[in-house]
Amino acid sequence: MLRVTKLTDYATIVLAALAEAPGQVHSAAGLAERAGLELPTVAKLLKPLAHAGLVAGFRGSNGGYRLARPAESISLIEIVEAIEGPVGMTECSGEHSSCELEAHCGVRGNWRHINDVVADALRGISLAQMIDKRPPASAKAIPLRVTSG
Repeated sequence: MLRVTKLTDYATIVLAALAEAPGQVHSAAGLAERAGLELPTVAKLLKPLAHAGLVAGFRGSNGGYRLARPAESISLIEIVEAIEGPVGMTECSGEHSSCELEAHCGVRGNWRHINDVVADALRGISLAQMIDKRPPASAKAIPLRVTSG
């Protein structure tokens, strides 16, 4: 089964809480309360999110966090990669492979294609779309054609 980790799911929830009041600076404790998560988890998430340029941190008595960019310009792939690293469906579908079978593998090209389709799907969804309360107008079909050879 393919699934993102709980931390990536929680990171999306934290970013959604920030996006609901984009101009406001939120403390980590306030974010934890808004998101329904434990403070240590939120604190752990804020570091890589800030490092990836998704949140801006402010020090001082009125310090805290806010989105670094509008929710419309933050893609789901940025969130996933901030927490989990580059998207890679298999060992060989990423840029740096250490697979022993790579030199004579007959399916590597198709896994790379599938990886690109998944990455494009994540790239095409913004944080703003994730928090939109309206149901999607229609599910967008993602064309996937696997070729031999």
